[in-house]
Amino acid sequence: MRTRNRAVVAAMCAGLAATLAACGGGGGEQDPDAGTNGVGKLPATKIESKTRQAVVGASSVRLSGTLVTQGATYKLNMRLKADGGTGQVSTKGSSFELLRVGKELYLKADAGFWSHDGGDKGHGGAADAAGKLDDKYVKVPSGDPSYQRLSGFTDMKLLLDGLLGLHGKVATGDHGQVEGVRTIRISAGKAGEGGSLDVSLEGRPYPLRLQRAGGAGVIQLADWNKGFKLAAPEKGHVLDYGQQIPEAP
Repeated sequence: MRTRNRAVVAAMCAGLAATLAACGGGGGEQDPDAGTNGVGKLPATKIESKTRQAVVGASSVRLSGTLVTQGATYKLNMRLKADGGTGQVSTKGSSFELLRVGKELYLKADAGFWSHDGGDKGHGGAADAAGKLDDKYVKVPSGDPSYQRLSGFTDMKLLLDGLLGLHGKVATGDHGQVEGVRTIRISAGKAGEGGSLDVSLEGRPYPLRLQRAGGAGVIQLADWNKGFKLAAPEKGHVLDYGQQIPEAP
């Protein structure tokens, strides 16, 4: 009986030992880069270089989060690719949708966005004009002063080039996860004050989260290379004001 009991215990211990070994236990540390694309083992400058190479070769991306620039704070949720983009931008309590197909740029917002007088409850020319613009696509001509600023939110290359730069000496940080995807963090400057990137350790080393230098916002980057359709709105839903759109507040 004792021999039998010892055999059972020995078998249980052997099974437990095998389980611990498979889980990285048993006295050794699990390799955080095991089964990854390997960039986590590279110097920080190499990781940054490979990340930029991956971004240059990407066909599309979704950007979402907060962007602080020139004293203004914007909340973005944009899908972008080489020939245009679509999505929503919010700032100062108002929001609007942008759609760019090639060089054609459209802006859509509710009446509150277009109204110049928040106290005007339906009286006067401003309220009438705002009512006509409510939830309509307004074509933004290339000569309009706002065209360059607004189209910048739909320009994949321009946004990524401007956002992904780190300022200062780059160092490798901790392993982590973004939306369930394993990542390695690289950061610049003292305590990451020059910005940081969480880079994917799965598949191509795309940046998945950006913390901008100086607390200028946090951006999530997702849906790399996931295609989506871009099409101009139907003519009945578009207002064309010629050389200049109505001035928004």
